[in-house]
Amino acid sequence: METILTIQELKHLATEIRKDTLRSITAAGSGHPGGSLSAADIMTALYFRAANLATPTDPDRDRIFWSKGHIAPLLYTLLAYKGFFPKEELMTLRKFGSRLQGHPKKGSPPGVETSTGSLGQGLSVAVGCAYAARYDKLPVRAYCLTGDGEIQEGQIWEALMAGAHFKLDNLCAVIDNNGLQIDGRCSDVMCIDDVGAKLRAFNWHVISIDGHDMEQCVKALDEAKTVKGQPTAIVAHTIKGKGVSFMENVVGWHGKAPSQDELAQAICELDAQECE
Repeated sequence: METILTIQELKHLATEIRKDTLRSITAAGSGHPGGSLSAADIMTALYFRAANLATPTDPDRDRIFWSKGHIAPLLYTLLAYKGFFPKEELMTLRKFGSRLQGHPKKGSPPGVETSTGSLGQGLSVAVGCAYAARYDKLPVRAYCLTGDGEIQEGQIWEALMAGAHFKLDNLCAVIDNNGLQIDGRCSDVMCIDDVGAKLRAFNWHVISIDGHDMEQCVKALDEAKTVKGQPTAIVAHTIKGKGVSFMENVVGWHGKAPSQDELAQAICELDAQECE
């Protein structure tokens, strides 16, 4: 049985995961730091507290689908910390011949449940997984990470309708609501506010949280498991580039690698926050 991490231990782990995610992006010279940092807390809580992920091949494991697949650096770091592959391999991100591609490929490395990168598709996969698990009477929960920019895609809303129609209470969507996308503010590109109200109108159970408050993240994921008769959406209000002063809320850090000097500053800032 895996040890249940405390809130403080999860906070520390999220910081370490942020640092190694940034190291891998810097080594690659490309990648997506902004969204990786904004989703780090809620996904650390999911992988290391809420989800059943003892091994990447257990048929009864929970499935986690990364619909916003461009933040693959965070996904790979989480999987390495789970022990699914060596942490040293993180430094091969986006290198020729590496398993760690710029967008996730199913099974490569172990723990990647489906190939993603073309935005808008992951929630449909999660709906199908949740429906199949119920049909097969498996104790499996399906989770899907999506973003507020991504949910501008129409396919997301078809999946939302299906999830509610089939009353998939083993389905949980996590929305990384950081307010920014590659072209600017989500509200300027294609406004999707009020996200929570829209999801409730689609008959989802909605939990709105501060996505950087680890206690709220854990409680929301626990609550999702208790909901019956409808799927759950956790709207995690986050800050793009969270934890690094010069990246926070700066759209330019959506898909740009830090230099070695910028990485050093980022690591310094993240270490300092650990001492606060």
